[in-house]
Amino acid sequence: MLLLGSIIIIARPGRAQQKAVPVVGFLSSVSPGPFAAYTAAFRQGLGQTGWVEGQNVRIEYRWAEGQYDRLPALAADLVDHKVAVIATSGGDFSALAAKNATSSIPIVFLGGGDPVERGLVASLAAPGGNLTGVTLITVELWGKRVELISELVPEARTLAQLVNPNWPDAERTTAAVHEAAHAKALLHRVLKAATETDIDAAFASLAELHPRALLVGDPSFLSRHEQIVALAARYAVPTIYDWREYVAAGGLISYGTNLTATYRNIGTYVGKILNGTNPADLPVQQPTTFEWIVNLKTAKTLGLTVPPSILARADEVIE
Repeated sequence: MLLLGSIIIIARPGRAQQKAVPVVGFLSSVSPGPFAAYTAAFRQGLGQTGWVEGQNVRIEYRWAEGQYDRLPALAADLVDHKVAVIATSGGDFSALAAKNATSSIPIVFLGGGDPVERGLVASLAAPGGNLTGVTLITVELWGKRVELISELVPEARTLAQLVNPNWPDAERTTAAVHEAAHAKALLHRVLKAATETDIDAAFASLAELHPRALLVGDPSFLSRHEQIVALAARYAVPTIYDWREYVAAGGLISYGTNLTATYRNIGTYVGKILNGTNPADLPVQQPTTFEWIVNLKTAKTLGLTVPPSILARADEVIE
């Protein structure tokens, strides 16, 4: 009996010990406020794999707020916190910062370019190493956007493009638009803007350039989408955007991936890794469908008649 009692006394403390709650690092190049809906989708993806923030997992958020040079230090800070997994968003440079900070902690990235070309993974099907994730192939979509805005505004002879010169992919994006515009014998003009004041000035310069259409896209611009949409309306310039959030706020047209679904997928991948899956065994995802959103009310305000061919192909028409 004494022996049994001593066993019980020894065993009780063992039962009282609780398993440590894993910590997920979330590294982004943008600001938290405008991306609240996407981080919610990320947490939803985690939840679908059994991980709920505040219950059995903790998330450490790090935001560069458009200052890309801060990313390496933020990534190193997450490594110092010994997080179990790092999720990155806001472009390939967040992923590269995380990759350079650790070769052992699993990383799930949301990138815009070719992750093989960028040196993030060995291949899409078999990423190898400690990285996997989703690539949005953002640069390649700009040719399609030039085609769509040209179809909607066939009289356009000059296309303007709003670009953040501090965005690491600015040069690649500008080159893609220039190539697509040149193929249609269109003039291509670049408007550079990094701050709220720059954006105001860029739109003011439209009066001199006289473009008949504008293209907007950059992760940092999404946090200022209401300002940009309002300016596009004030200067009455038909504009195509990369994501539907602009059109929901009154923009004319957008063509791109569904960000909410994408962030949910990132969360699911993180959850699978927490459940024991090796990131090397999770193929890099690529979007297979793209959303085409048209705002008919805005088209009417701009004096545009949307062809039936465009309406028939649109995934959503806002009236």
